[in-house]
Amino acid sequence: MSDGAVLHVKGRVLAGPDDVRDELWVVGGRISYDRPAGARDIRTVTGWALPGLVDAHCHVGLDAHGPVDAETAEKQALTDRDAGTLLIRDAGSPSDTRWIDDRADLPKIIRAGRHIARTRRYIRNYAWEIEPDDLVAYVAQEARRGDGWVKLVGDWIDRDLGDLAPCWPREAVEAAIAEAHRLGARVTAHCFAESSLRDLVEAGIDCVEHATGLGEDLIPLFAERGVAIVPTLVNIATFPGLAEGGETKFPRWSAHMRRLHERRYDTVRGAYDAGIPVFVGTDAGGSLAHGLVAEEVAELVTAGIPPLAALSATTWGARAWLGRPGLEEGAPADLVVYESDPRADVRVLAAPRRVVLNGRVVE
Repeated sequence: MSDGAVLHVKGRVLAGPDDVRDELWVVGGRISYDRPAGARDIRTVTGWALPGLVDAHCHVGLDAHGPVDAETAEKQALTDRDAGTLLIRDAGSPSDTRWIDDRADLPKIIRAGRHIARTRRYIRNYAWEIEPDDLVAYVAQEARRGDGWVKLVGDWIDRDLGDLAPCWPREAVEAAIAEAHRLGARVTAHCFAESSLRDLVEAGIDCVEHATGLGEDLIPLFAERGVAIVPTLVNIATFPGLAEGGETKFPRWSAHMRRLHERRYDTVRGAYDAGIPVFVGTDAGGSLAHGLVAEEVAELVTAGIPPLAALSATTWGARAWLGRPGLEEGAPADLVVYESDPRADVRVLAAPRRVVLNGRVVE
């Protein structure tokens, strides 16, 4: 498409869960529902259109060993884009990926700065590793560096206990979350186990990643406080393999990881049924490949979340939660077009027909 071309998307435009339109136009990179007067250089795309998909837990610029070079980060972002992911909440990365903001052909990123972890209580080369007395200062630093989010590591294996355990005392997370909120940032935390959740939620946390330890005792608290979860079920699928690898050295931890895995679908469905906001995230960029957003949506459906709600968790609802527009009049034209109705079968998301980013069809 030339810069002056007009894109006509026709068929079924899913502007919202209950807002289905026949067509939209893209003029100057932005969405219009009015046919532009005098338009001549028109390209037409037909199919079922959704807002660009959201991966709300993704790591661009990170792999299993730590930060990666710009070429590798670019490949990660392109893989996500080609899978239809056009908005990423980067849930912690040691890499500086601000250069991506200048690339109109790469997904938009909302950064949470670098992970903040307890000393020797997280994956090597990923996080700032600090002690509780420094937590407020580091949260303030990452709140200023990020795009409105800060990422804590809420729990990790304690080698002395041989099992998962909280990383921070209650008073430290209370002060840190209060400081982030004072600076206008929301806070999320990596949490696998049960034991860190109450303190984090009662301290005012906004979101919990993974949340595999969420049980019937804490679901009402999450629902009352409106704390969102991003289950990353495609990542939780790796728990049995992790457990097997740690069986000899940490048998208690291994058994715990297996239990969390076994009840993963019940956990997610219980959260959804209670009204807890659930959003799509893949945890790509650590040990997982990028481009898995369709698989994660399908996993939410397998867990028992209705297909329309699972779609919303990566489209309309996710974008509203992150404060970014969807297919609204005048919004940047970030959308994905499919051959058939994704509401009828979310597996359609795995095969985008066309990806449109900033008004341009990705070829």
